[in-house]
Amino acid sequence: MLSFFKVNDPFRLIGVGIYLIVLAILMLGVFSFPITEPRLLWMVLGERLSEGFFLYQDVIDDTGPISAGFFTFVHFIFGRNTLAYEIIGRLLVLFQVIYWNSILIRYRVFEENTYLPAIIMAALFHFSFDMSGLSPALLGSTFLVLALGQLFSQTVLQKETSESTLLIGLYGGIATGFHLNFGIFLPYMIFVGIAISGFSFRQLILSLIGFFLPILLVFVFYYWNNGLSETLQIWPLIFTYEKYAYQPIISWVILGAFPILLALVGYFYSTVFRGSTVNQQKQRQLTIFWLIFSVLEFILLKRQASFELVIFLPGLTYLITQFFLNLGRGFLGKLAFLLLLFGLPVAGWWYWNGEANAGSAYFVRPKSESTFKPGEKIMVLSNDPSAFLEASLGGPFLNFQLTKAYLESNKTLAEKAKIFQNLSIQKPKTVIDPDGNFKALLEELPALKNIYRESEPGIFRLK
Repeated sequence: MLSFFKVNDPFRLIGVGIYLIVLAILMLGVFSFPITEPRLLWMVLGERLSEGFFLYQDVIDDTGPISAGFFTFVHFIFGRNTLAYEIIGRLLVLFQVIYWNSILIRYRVFEENTYLPAIIMAALFHFSFDMSGLSPALLGSTFLVLALGQLFSQTVLQKETSESTLLIGLYGGIATGFHLNFGIFLPYMIFVGIAISGFSFRQLILSLIGFFLPILLVFVFYYWNNGLSETLQIWPLIFTYEKYAYQPIISWVILGAFPILLALVGYFYSTVFRGSTVNQQKQRQLTIFWLIFSVLEFILLKRQASFELVIFLPGLTYLITQFFLNLGRGFLGKLAFLLLLFGLPVAGWWYWNGEANAGSAYFVRPKSESTFKPGEKIMVLSNDPSAFLEASLGGPFLNFQLTKAYLESNKTLAEKAKIFQNLSIQKPKTVIDPDGNFKALLEELPALKNIYRESEPGIFRLK
């Protein structure tokens, strides 16, 4: 099988497509998992925004503004359809796999043209079941891969190209609009652009203009909809509120030990025992710094979940391909290839099946008892969003940890008035408040007591 994908034949992509389809059928039809908490909240967000409300202005959440718009579009077309999220996500995976392989061939990254990177990257996307489903990280990483492809083009071009340098920044800015944590691409772009690609001052300015253009358009959108001040207030809190530690990092390290080992051996062998052209040395440096900045991105992320790992895949794919091109001819190389293609997805399924059966908080299950009617507009101020399985968001607060940081921050009279206005206009019929955050808000804004009453401990209803 290793020799099948090693051949420089575009029809090998059919094999990659079959591999992705078979795994999709197994993961969705046979080894399916309950809906995850982040995905449920993205669906609820798309549903709420489709009713004419605005992110940050009317709904407090940390989703990137372009992702929020995309989720709104998905809800408009498909509603709350988990299968739609899976299919769209896998289409993005297929695009990334094909595009990244084409970049590695076009710019002669390896000594031989091969379709090994495509199948390797497809396997890495199945490290965890949620990495191939639609998410802000997958949406944003798609544009980061496009930007990385343009950076690779800079290693072989012998003259300044305004279009390429502008696209590097533009793709990075769009990725940040999808997933705000990907703002880490800005210092990466500046560093590798100057140190490795040799950007001139003109090229650097073009890249910066391209990066900030999508962000500026987002600000213009909120300005015209009278929500710029709320956006500027929420964005700093997104990077400072308490983290959602859905999974321990050690679990990723254990599951990923095998591909990480292959990547390290591939890097060592290609660096020490194989000669490289100047362009290939630059491409290797771009990849290594990509992985370093990907690690730094984890300092920023607030949802410590495996779907965030997609940013590592282009770099790992490059290094693991080096391993199989240099050491894949023997029995151990062929065995390692089979383990990567089939052992990695099986290990991921086994681990996550155990987590689901153990009642991990990452998965959302319906409660046996509810305090509201199905389909009712509610607001949940807790880390348990299971109520949204049967209800819709009816108030301004969606991300609980961000909401806590927002409510605890020092607010001006105008900002307090905005909170009161949002609650008095949206009026969720039921507020689930087990930790007393809404009760404290009633004390801070006594006028809300004319609207809500505590029907039972931790449950508030409209009067």
